[in-house]
Amino acid sequence: MTSQVKRFPIVGVGASAGGIPAMEGLFKGITGQPGMAFVIVTHLSPERESLLHEVVGRYTQMPVVVVEDGATVLSDHVYVMPQNVVLTIERGVLHLRQSNVLSRERKPIDIFFSALAEDQGEYAVGVILSGGDSDGTLGAKAIKERGGLTVAQAPNGYGPRNPDMPKSAISSGLIDIAAPAEDIGAKLEGFARSFDMLNGVAGDGEHETAELGRLRDEIYGILQGQSGHDFSGYKTKTFLRRIKRRMQIAQLNSIAAYVEWLKKDPREVMDLFRDLLINVTDFFGDRDAFKVLEDKVIPQLFEGKTASDAVRIWVPGCATGEEVFSIGMLLCEHMETLSVVPRVQIFATDIDEPALAVARGARYPAALLQGVSPERKQRFFSSDGESYVLANEVRELCVFSPHSVVRDPPFSRMDMVSCRNLLIYFGSNIQDRVIPIFHYALKPGGYLFLGTSESVGQHDSLFATVDKKQRIFQAREHASPHIRLPMPIGDGRSGALLPEGTGPKKGTASYPLRQAVEAQVLERFAPPHVVV
Repeated sequence: MTSQVKRFPIVGVGASAGGIPAMEGLFKGITGQPGMAFVIVTHLSPERESLLHEVVGRYTQMPVVVVEDGATVLSDHVYVMPQNVVLTIERGVLHLRQSNVLSRERKPIDIFFSALAEDQGEYAVGVILSGGDSDGTLGAKAIKERGGLTVAQAPNGYGPRNPDMPKSAISSGLIDIAAPAEDIGAKLEGFARSFDMLNGVAGDGEHETAELGRLRDEIYGILQGQSGHDFSGYKTKTFLRRIKRRMQIAQLNSIAAYVEWLKKDPREVMDLFRDLLINVTDFFGDRDAFKVLEDKVIPQLFEGKTASDAVRIWVPGCATGEEVFSIGMLLCEHMETLSVVPRVQIFATDIDEPALAVARGARYPAALLQGVSPERKQRFFSSDGESYVLANEVRELCVFSPHSVVRDPPFSRMDMVSCRNLLIYFGSNIQDRVIPIFHYALKPGGYLFLGTSESVGQHDSLFATVDKKQRIFQAREHASPHIRLPMPIGDGRSGALLPEGTGPKKGTASYPLRQAVEAQVLERFAPPHVVV
């Protein structure tokens, strides 16, 4: 019988200007056997030999070595990136390649953190120390997406002497812990220990004990009581994985203790609520999919439209707006080619109101624009310090509003619904309710744009496939789905759909109900208007 190799956290440490004092504070706060490995990534001059490994060696009892290509990462070791290379990791092995010396846009911290996130998942940790630009923010985003831990240096005696890098990451909303350099070590060691203490918390959900089920239901109730949203349809395994992550950050060793903390600390309830939401997205997050959208779908949205018509698009689960604005840029580019231009309305919705506030501001750190081509960046964004602000040309197309695709009445008469990478967080029963709702929201022949890991499932009678690989579908014209719309219509706090077979049969899309739904949607979301 082969014993399983014990995994351990691999901590990427990103630093630039002012990084030496910050690393001194960090490593002086870490014991000689922390149960983790550390990989230091910095902005090094290609013309000067680096002695960073010798400097760091003064602050720690762990072995400190300069990375060699093909080195396997070992626990309780510190690895320092040499100058003039790009550092990545695959299957726990470090790889070096020569950097492009002509490139001034190289972001070594983003590059390594992103690779670390992909390779290590929940065992990936990113620590952002003192530095002079926004390098590390995009990498922190990747680590956050894959369930790892993100940490940034907060001001104290060890700096940061140059706060730009940690400030950029913190302002993006991607950081789990912001702490002075000398306090970070203890938090990291607690995080490393938590994997043993919490082993089995995020199991497969098939052998759940009665006690775990009771505690899970109690957390559902706490969340719904404070946020108004019902997470009982969330996949159990995913839900427990998010719970485990919050417990690791809080350094609690039982779900029962975590439930008690939730009862005492409303801020933690909202932190958990935000961790359960889909609030990390990319501009043009899947380039191939957006290219197909640009070539095959966008022109069809405008086909046969007059100046008095409207192109209407709904983006549920819009998070901080990157997907919405990506679509908006494509629409603006196509509108330039038309002699007759209809009105365009993008209804972007989410239950995460702080994320909606970010989206309305349309201001993003430079590191988060990596998916935007230089041409689009020049045309649609203006720089403002370390941030970029989206042009009014795109922003004026978009209306951001709080709305739950599960809880609230749907939109209707849409030309397209774009809902990428939200369904994967729902259980199959909720997915089976939401897909018919999307069909209801679309005009006959309207388009549905899903994420690459999502599909219409058993509802292919409602949708024809436009592009199977890129998950683009088209509403069939004569399909008549039986759907259960969220109810009651007037209750803004109701967080769940009515169970099958309860109450009057208002779940079918009857004409009076459709009128009621559309009246409420118009009242809540439509701009002021007058019929002449």
